[in-house]
Amino acid sequence: MKVSFHGHAVVKIESQGKTILIDPFITGNDLTDLKAEDQKPDVIIVTHGHGDHLGDTIELAKRNDSLVIANFELATYLGWQGVNAHGMSIGGGFDFDFGRVKLTPAFHGTGLETENKEIIYLGMPAGVLITLEGKTIYHAGDTGLFSDMKLIGGRHPIDLAFLPIGDNFTMGPDDAAYAAELLGAKKVVPIHFNTFPPIRQDPHKFISMLENGVGQVLEVGESIEL
Repeated sequence: MKVSFHGHAVVKIESQGKTILIDPFITGNDLTDLKAEDQKPDVIIVTHGHGDHLGDTIELAKRNDSLVIANFELATYLGWQGVNAHGMSIGGGFDFDFGRVKLTPAFHGTGLETENKEIIYLGMPAGVLITLEGKTIYHAGDTGLFSDMKLIGGRHPIDLAFLPIGDNFTMGPDDAAYAAELLGAKKVVPIHFNTFPPIRQDPHKFISMLENGVGQVLEVGESIEL
């Protein structure tokens, strides 16, 4: 299984002939190496409804007949846009043909801004646990630190965790380092940093805060084999 990072919170998983994209913010993302027109995901997972995570989901899903997995309200909205969407709620899991997905809490906001200066509520933000090929990947989404991360790691041994470190909108490096300790993941990769001025961070400094060599910075386009 190949797991790669593509700027901001974009993660791609390639497993057993399936391609899974998480939070495909490609168009308008100056840090990504991806081009939306080149992507052919079988599955798209969206952690919450902000534009820098929902991103190119609708276009990609329609063009590729992708299955989109998201919280119930966001999935319902996407269904209204003609997308094949599977709604879930926090704490719930489901066995798909590619593996198991379970949504976890994430403490953040959510909503889609319209041209009329309105915000459409799109359900509770979430993190996601993806288990496939006997491995578990945790994408925390956008979140602050919360103590139940210890429960998440205790209930679901995590092989690879993607944690936001940008501060301002999510955990900063200090809290993310403590989150890594709570989760007990075998490998931790920082995400959600440097895309915008308020979230400028040094990912290598964050890695230096982690114990036992669990941290790894993935440059844009780099991957890990699990």
